[in-house]
Amino acid sequence: MRFTSEQHLDDGVLERGFTLGEIPGILWTPVSASAPVPLILLGHPPLGLRRMYPRLVARARRAVADGFAAATIELPGSGDRPRWAAIEEARANLRRAIEAGEPVGDEIVDALVLPLVDRAVPEWQDALDALLALPGIGGPVGYSGGVISIGVRLAAVEPRIAAAGLFAGSFVPRAVFEEARRVTIPLHVLFQWDDEGNDRQASLDLFDAFGSEEKSLDANMGGHTGVPEYAGDAAARFFTRHLK
Repeated sequence: MRFTSEQHLDDGVLERGFTLGEIPGILWTPVSASAPVPLILLGHPPLGLRRMYPRLVARARRAVADGFAAATIELPGSGDRPRWAAIEEARANLRRAIEAGEPVGDEIVDALVLPLVDRAVPEWQDALDALLALPGIGGPVGYSGGVISIGVRLAAVEPRIAAAGLFAGSFVPRAVFEEARRVTIPLHVLFQWDDEGNDRQASLDLFDAFGSEEKSLDANMGGHTGVPEYAGDAAARFFTRHLK
């Protein structure tokens, strides 16, 4: 891991850009802490860190205020990373199906999501190795956000993830439902009831599939971008309960 930038935000947060090989990322930590702090990994859709930065930094500020470090990495094929022809073709096929009013079939969803999960999850694990080796950061570790299929895979295969707050609202391959049955850590799932791009029943079925004994579904009225502020408060309380 190589740090490439550093700035002090106005609320006691140190923000550092880094690269891990070819992968850009951002780490937010408290300016002063008396002991190593738990870590929350901030997941996000494949729209690029620059575009997602305002939302990511707001989530990171809240995490640091609650006594955590927070970090994120650029997803494969997004932002400043090399283009990924297969994923771009899958996105184009998805757009064509939606614009034509046709159902989005399993073939399109699998081609769009599964290769991304297969490549992104090992990268998150490599980032976790590097982050936990830094002074001032310790366990336990949480994962917060989307793409929900990435969160499901991480929660199923990465033993250092102790709790996950997942954002429903992206297409989920059928294979991910089977992986969800292997997830046993505490879960908090944020779900917008009127999400225009989401299959409501599929999200409910995925929540039902999780094998966790403790899981909560925070369903709110409104579309994909209409998440109420108090939903963030509920997620913050969830991580405080399970990581501190």
